[in-house]
Amino acid sequence: MPADWNHALDRARNHAPFLSRGLERRPDLAELLDQGDADAALALAKSAGEGIDDTGLALRREKRALALVLAIGDLAGEFSLEKVMRELSLFADRALHRAIGAAIARRVEDAEPQGMIGLALGKHGAGELNYSSDIDPILLYDPATLPRRERDEPGEAAQRYVRDVVRMLSEVTSEGYVFRVDLRLRPASEVSPLAIPLDAAIMHYESSALAWERAAFIRARACAGDVAAGEAFLDHIRPFIWRRSLDFGAIDEVRRLTHRIRDKQSGPSEPAPGYNVKLGRGGIREIEFFAQTHQLIHGGRDPSIRRKHTRAALDALAATGRIGADDARALGESYDGLRLIEHRLQMVADQQTHALPAGEALDNAARLDGFSGGSAWLQHIASLTGPVAERYDALLAEDRISVPADSPHLAAGDANAKLDHALEERVLGWTDGRYPPLRSTAALSAFEAIRPTLLSSLAASEDPERAVARWESLLNRLRSAINLFRLLEARPGLMQLLADCLTLAPPLADAIARRPELVDTLIDRSALDLPGSREDLAAAMRRGERGDTYEDRLDRIRIVTGETRFALGVQLIEAAHDPLDIAAALSRVAEAALETAQEAAGAEFARKHGRIEGSELLVLGLGRLGGGALTHESDLDIIYLFTGSHEAESDGERPLGATLYFNRLAQRVSAALSVPTAEGALYEVDTRLRPQGAQGPLAVSLESFERYQQQDAWTWEHMALTRARVLTGSDTAKGRVQAILQDVLCRARDQHSLRADLLKMRAEMAAHKPAKGPLDAKLLRGGLVDLEFLVHFLQLRDRQGLTPHLEDAITKFPELEGLAGPHRLMTRLLVGTRLLAPALSIPGEAPGSILARLCEAKDLADLVRNFGEARQQVADTWKSIFDETLELDQ
Repeated sequence: MPADWNHALDRARNHAPFLSRGLERRPDLAELLDQGDADAALALAKSAGEGIDDTGLALRREKRALALVLAIGDLAGEFSLEKVMRELSLFADRALHRAIGAAIARRVEDAEPQGMIGLALGKHGAGELNYSSDIDPILLYDPATLPRRERDEPGEAAQRYVRDVVRMLSEVTSEGYVFRVDLRLRPASEVSPLAIPLDAAIMHYESSALAWERAAFIRARACAGDVAAGEAFLDHIRPFIWRRSLDFGAIDEVRRLTHRIRDKQSGPSEPAPGYNVKLGRGGIREIEFFAQTHQLIHGGRDPSIRRKHTRAALDALAATGRIGADDARALGESYDGLRLIEHRLQMVADQQTHALPAGEALDNAARLDGFSGGSAWLQHIASLTGPVAERYDALLAEDRISVPADSPHLAAGDANAKLDHALEERVLGWTDGRYPPLRSTAALSAFEAIRPTLLSSLAASEDPERAVARWESLLNRLRSAINLFRLLEARPGLMQLLADCLTLAPPLADAIARRPELVDTLIDRSALDLPGSREDLAAAMRRGERGDTYEDRLDRIRIVTGETRFALGVQLIEAAHDPLDIAAALSRVAEAALETAQEAAGAEFARKHGRIEGSELLVLGLGRLGGGALTHESDLDIIYLFTGSHEAESDGERPLGATLYFNRLAQRVSAALSVPTAEGALYEVDTRLRPQGAQGPLAVSLESFERYQQQDAWTWEHMALTRARVLTGSDTAKGRVQAILQDVLCRARDQHSLRADLLKMRAEMAAHKPAKGPLDAKLLRGGLVDLEFLVHFLQLRDRQGLTPHLEDAITKFPELEGLAGPHRLMTRLLVGTRLLAPALSIPGEAPGSILARLCEAKDLADLVRNFGEARQQVADTWKSIFDETLELDQ
């Protein structure tokens, strides 16, 4: 829509006395605006203070002219909200910087403003100032570099400079004021000086700062004075703002702050005269706090959401799946709309107001905004606040984390069970000082609050003694127990999730014992959501920080992978999703880890050895990885290939021939996935399916791979290729590999030789790898291995159904009719037993009921019966295809 300058000027003159006076005082600006020359008017406004020696006067002239031009441009639709906020914020940067420089120059002639730092916080830090905003800077100084007279002490000089700065900007004169300056965000503002020494500020933020101060620094930036020193300071305290592990106490404090916003409001709860568009229900502050709460919770582990601008923060949270895309859009649109309302209220008389007026004043402000009157304006404002209030209500309810209402194990066991005396005494003995996290008075008090619930959960577990031992292992590794216990007290659902991990799923219990910070992943409702796409996961693994090393990148991959796999494990034992979906998600996680590990290793390797033009490393996934359905215990079966000539050479400082180059690079990629770092290891990488097995090179050229598969490969190697899928590489290279696979798998074979090879292989496998227990869905005869052999035999015999996804392949063969159901059942059982029955024996009542639910059975006995029937179906099909009877172990 084209800008409407005439209408904008009329509304300003008729409904905004502040703007009307500005137009009278600056006819030159009024003329440019009447002509629609926005750029010229903005440039002229910015020059309003030029040639004036008095810094305070110069800034006041510029502020008044700038506010006028921005307001008219805003009303005309020429200037976007983003531009208006940015220009006001940039002016605040200039004003604070010039004021600092002028204050110092009065005492030390020609001195640069080094050693005095202006940090912008709040809307100023975010670049979102409104027409009548205060600025809330924190002013720091470095005693070693601050310019001062010889007789001045650094602290004394700094306080004098700050007082001058505040007076220069805030004092109301005949020319108005520049900005009201509020210094109450500084550390310990009730007792501290106006300017804080750098070392004292660092000590405060590293040791005694409060949760609200962390929230304040989300939008902090160095904006004035010694900006480089300010950026260095913010880098130094970054771990305080963005904590890798959740500070549960801080999260609770943030929750209390969110409740307090609502509790403090005494005006109308919905748009009406007296409603506060900033602080009211559904207002601007709730949108800002919605974003900042999520940023505080997740930003320590995800740098991509550390955005200062509110809409950018919402979009980043949506991009990472922390909030819904619809939520981000609705809140963002309401934010823009409410900020415009706020601006209209403040344009009227240049007052810092956020409350809707009554009567004629309401109609007047509405007409300034282009509405017919106050009634229509209130309806519009309600359409903006409603979506915000609804989502903020949901945010306040997030502390009531709970397991799914229909979770199958909730009724399992005796809710009134009691620990035997010896175990109860053992738990009570935790407070005798042996565990460092339970030595302080506060920690003991927090423990006492959860002790009854803890004892009940331990008593109801399958193996209370082992559950107690796991809790003890967790206590041994915790740096502090206070915050965790307080969080568990406040959120019974989270207590239930943690207890389930420690009592129902040994692998999850072991993971928590090794890395207690995994509990962080259970903090919000997204803990029970499936992860996004492979692309989303890879993007999360790539998100780093300025100055990250190769090791930091590998740690980042491990953090995201470990947390996502753990969350998927929790989702499995809570029966929140079908195990088939869990298996697919585990595969996406592994593929993303492989992709990003290859990128990181490739970039690091290229620093020394360069790259080989026209060549690339490819990774071929096989087995369950190729089929896109992993379990929590799956290895990664892969083959490394490379394109281009084996005679090529890299272009780096230490060039290597292609074969050596890609073999070393493949070793790096495997190590990036499997070698433990400070964040642990990721996967076992199995490359034994490569040409010539363990005796052959780790990476081979496409030509060598094709030649080997055509001339030398065994039948079992071609069976493995039926589940091959190219996981990394360009589309062109993937197409070449797929053509090779198609050619190899579609060659004509002697049916009798193929049958003999498969039966011999399966017999040897059964002799050397017997089933491990009655729930071994993989190795028991009639289980998944036999089903896979049937599929692979028909794929190679008939040269069709060549898909790595086993269930899709089953549907391609009439001989396998009826086996899709058994395949799904046994795959669910395989995925579930890896956590709930890792010994593959019959589990107890609680994990057994969950396993039955996951496998769509009425109870454990029904599951065992269904499993037996599925195996029999496989055995019957085996008999019909191979004319061989399978002996089914019971």
